[in-house]
Amino acid sequence: MAPGGSACKEVLESHLIFSDYDTAKSKSEANSNINITKSSPVSGGKHGTNSKNGVNDLLECPICNNLMYPPIHQCPNGHTLCSDCKVRVHNSCPTCRYDLGNIRCLALEKVAESLELPCRYQNLGCHDIFPYYTKLKHEQNCRFRPYNCPYAGSECSVMGDIPTLVTHLKEDHKVDMHEGCTFNHRYVKSNPHEVENATWMLTVFNCFGRHFCLHFEAFQLGLAPVYMAFLRFMGDDSEAKKFTYSLEVGANGRKLIWQGIPRSIRDTHRKVRDSQDGLIIQRNLALYFSGGDAQELKLRITGRIWKED
Repeated sequence: MAPGGSACKEVLESHLIFSDYDTAKSKSEANSNINITKSSPVSGGKHGTNSKNGVNDLLECPICNNLMYPPIHQCPNGHTLCSDCKVRVHNSCPTCRYDLGNIRCLALEKVAESLELPCRYQNLGCHDIFPYYTKLKHEQNCRFRPYNCPYAGSECSVMGDIPTLVTHLKEDHKVDMHEGCTFNHRYVKSNPHEVENATWMLTVFNCFGRHFCLHFEAFQLGLAPVYMAFLRFMGDDSEAKKFTYSLEVGANGRKLIWQGIPRSIRDTHRKVRDSQDGLIIQRNLALYFSGGDAQELKLRITGRIWKED
């Protein structure tokens, strides 16, 4: 792990670890490590309490416990389940074992239209109420929904708000935490010909009161081995667009410069990497920057983050 210190003044040694680049998909959000935060209402829904007509429980699928949306299926005895679980149980009612057939519970679907329910992230600060059939769409984009851990060096299923994840990254992943909006990193690898599934230790910067994740890694782009550096913003995309960052690498009178907008951690690490939205260095050029002897990779990457007015 790189030593601590000021991101602006000290050169940081980043050591290599191995990863499959996938941040593991989360377990159910009910079991996640999530902080509860106070907030203001979101647009698109009512602010208040949900309908209390006793029908809510009937709309829970008895298998997955999620709310059911059309088509809602039922067996000849009236037991209901969602369309996804109908496939899982191989068309056999899990309650009475009768064949399900293709019977729709149209009455329950109609009743659902009259319901108003709270967002599932109510305990995280979203206090708005939504019509039954718009609730799911809202939840897919609710600004209070938790974030996945942005660490890419190992599979991690932790979810939470930004303060939770910052603490988690520091205490559980032992990442480097630095203050300031400029950085000067030196990346070293003893065998530069090994590039597959390799990533360097994540660094997190506290800048303008927000947190940014600096990634650097090696992988195969088609048949070409490359190195890539990019920045991710710990927050939503709408906020990420308020910032710009630059990266620079070079030696021997030559340099590469990248300027872009940090990607939100709503986008997975692999999605950003595969989109090639960052500074990409071909291995031959990286070795030239390292001294040209092809014996060891030594790259110095400098950069800064600034806020657009």
